[in-house]
Amino acid sequence: MLLHLSTWAEIEARLAADRSIVIPIGSNEQHGPTGLLGTDWLCPEIIAHEAQKTHDILVGPTFNIGMAQHHLGFPGSISLRPSTFIAAIGDWARSLAVQGFQRIYFLNGHGGNIASIEAAFSEIYAEASFAGRARGYALRLRNWWELPGVQALCARLYPQGHGSHATPSEIAVTQWAYPGEVRTASYAPQIAPSGPVREAADFRARYPDGRMGSDPAQASPAAGGEIVALAARVLADDLAAGW
Repeated sequence: MLLHLSTWAEIEARLAADRSIVIPIGSNEQHGPTGLLGTDWLCPEIIAHEAQKTHDILVGPTFNIGMAQHHLGFPGSISLRPSTFIAAIGDWARSLAVQGFQRIYFLNGHGGNIASIEAAFSEIYAEASFAGRARGYALRLRNWWELPGVQALCARLYPQGHGSHATPSEIAVTQWAYPGEVRTASYAPQIAPSGPVREAADFRARYPDGRMGSDPAQASPAAGGEIVALAARVLADDLAAGW
């Protein structure tokens, strides 16, 4: 079930039976010469939307702009400041909680978001602690590539050149979902260098084509379909598990 394709009355009725929701969250940023700018929000959205087709879960609108200041040297990248991002996550969670949602599960697609999402959760926990009351709802962060079994599958598919940004696994997921948007390029070097992440100018100088440790040429729609099928199945199990 997709929240944005539902009416308020339908959501009210669902809350009487199930008070959990999945929020895909990511970033709009460069992903090398062949990766779509929306890769980091598309991947969790693709997986969550696929999961709801066969499992009784509710998926909210995708939070598609994240903390990506280090990519701003590449056209098309959009970033929130960490403080803005933290405030926005808090408002999303509070909006859902006041309506009765008790389990709010953020399925993340961008490593650069992790610290800020966890800080947003800490702000919400602190509100309840300082007020001396129970929070009344639970928050969970899960990176899609850390869903049970997904990392092992990616390691089997890409034993070399997986890297940490513009990876063949994330690009394969978007290729499966959007086969008409597949790009190709010649890479030099074939596997990109790795290193630290700092400000945008430093990032562009270190990683001139935008990749980090990866060889996206290994991506394929077929591999993406295999990743999505597993991730969608275990997402439903993870949401149902006690937390």
